[in-house]
Amino acid sequence: MSGISKLLMIVGGAIFLVGFLFQFVKLGKLPGDIIVKKGNTTFFFPVMTSIIISIILTAVLYVVGRFK
Repeated sequence: MSGISKLLMIVGGAIFLVGFLFQFVKLGKLPGDIIVKKGNTTFFFPVMTSIIISIILTAVLYVVGRFK
């Protein structure tokens, strides 16, 4: 099996796993996310959601990098 096909299978599996876990974790409305509502305008800045996604992606890419 060539290197690129192995990498694609690992990345695909990681995306599948993350997508499966997001069904059980309610990201997007965590404490620390900033929501400002004024009149008919809503501003949403997902601070904690961004941090959690960053940690997950860092871990996934670290694992993928270890197999190279």
